[in-house]
This record gives sequence, C-alpha cells and structure tokens, in this order.
Amino acid sequence: MQITRRPFKSKRMMQTFTYDPPDEPIVILYEDDDLIVISKPSGLLSVPGKDCAHSDCLEMRLKALRPRALLVHRLDMDTSGIMVFAANSAAQRHIGLQFERRHLEKTYEALVWGSPSATGVVDLPLIVDWPNRPLQKVCFQAGKVAETHWRVLEQKKTWARVELMPKTGRSHQLRVHMKEMGYPILGDRFYATSLALSAAPRLCLHARELRLRHPNGGDWVAFKDTPPF
Repeated sequence: MQITRRPFKSKRMMQTFTYDPPDEPIVILYEDDDLIVISKPSGLLSVPGKDCAHSDCLEMRLKALRPRALLVHRLDMDTSGIMVFAANSAAQRHIGLQFERRHLEKTYEALVWGSPSATGVVDLPLIVDWPNRPLQKVCFQAGKVAETHWRVLEQKKTWARVELMPKTGRSHQLRVHMKEMGYPILGDRFYATSLALSAAPRLCLHARELRLRHPNGGDWVAFKDTPPF
C-alpha cells in the first residue's frame, strides 16, 4: 500500500530542554578486531554538541574504554538502540560506504499514537526546516527522497507497536514520516503533541536490528537489541 501525505494539523508543543544524559554504563553487544557494536541509551548524544555543556556523548564514553573506536554513523539523541563503531580505519571506510550506498538493513521499533493499517509505505521527501533547526519537514520541491516501510506488531486501544524499515537515512526520517501519517511516536518532544507527547517519558523509538557485511570477508552479520519499552 502506497501512502501519500496526510496533514498533521496540531501545532508542535515547545519545551525547554536541559541536557541531562543518563549515567548508565556503556553496553557492548559485540566486539571483534573490526567492529564494536553498542546499545545506545535514550537521552545521550551520539557525538559532542557545539556547546561545552553537551560534550558528554556515546563516542567520548566509548573512546575512554576503547581508544581505537571510530565513528561510523549516528542516532538521534532521543533514540536508543544499536550503533556500530569501527575498530580500524579500513573497517570505518567499509561500513561507511555501506551506509552511504544503502547496502545494509536497518530495523527500528516504535510506539505510535493511533491505529495505523497493518502495513504501509511512506514516501515523502524531507528537508531541514531552517528557521526551526534541527526540525525537518516535508518539501516536494526541494526535499530529498525518503522512504519508510512499516508493519504493525501490536495494536492497543490508543497506540500501536510498529516495526519501521527505513530505505533511506534522512535526519528525523522516522519521526517526521510517522507524524505526517497522523501516528506520531510516543514521547517525541519535537513532533508529538498533547496525549501522544505525554504518553511516554521518552521517545519510544529504538534501533532494534542492524544487518551488514562484515569488513573482513564480506559475510552478512546481524545484531539485535531488544527495545526497553
């Protein structure tokens, strides 16, 4: 089923933000001579922010334990789940190209407000909303191609647990696509409003699975991290 844009009429609820990252220890899911796979907690930046108050991040915490760790990709601060770091420069280039050329598979799990159809596809181009950075918005004239597939795993009275499979990797893609369909992700301080915003104490979006080619030999490897919500 191909989905076109459904306007989301509610205005975004603005909130004062204070960076207060969790102090829980880093969880290493897998490690070898080329890869270090981490379970990133919600509320922790992937990389340092511009403000010195935002210097604490997953990259710096991991480097304190594994100085060889090299950044490959990022997750939004509010998103939890799998992040993969390279253990050497050759592996960094290899995995980086897989992300760039979309030669890997990413699966997320989320809780969304409402009752979406059992499966669907969102195909809405995205661009940064410059006056309201870091927000993103749909723009058919200048936006970059963005495609997300979804599948409902569980339906409750007011919310659903969904599996999200992005075919592209735009900033805030899953958050904006779900909001535009009328099913904002619970606890999303950027795009959810009213009951959907207050329904959870955090953004209920988790990078659950990552499947890629191992830098050494090219065999497929898969990693999974169960959502904490």
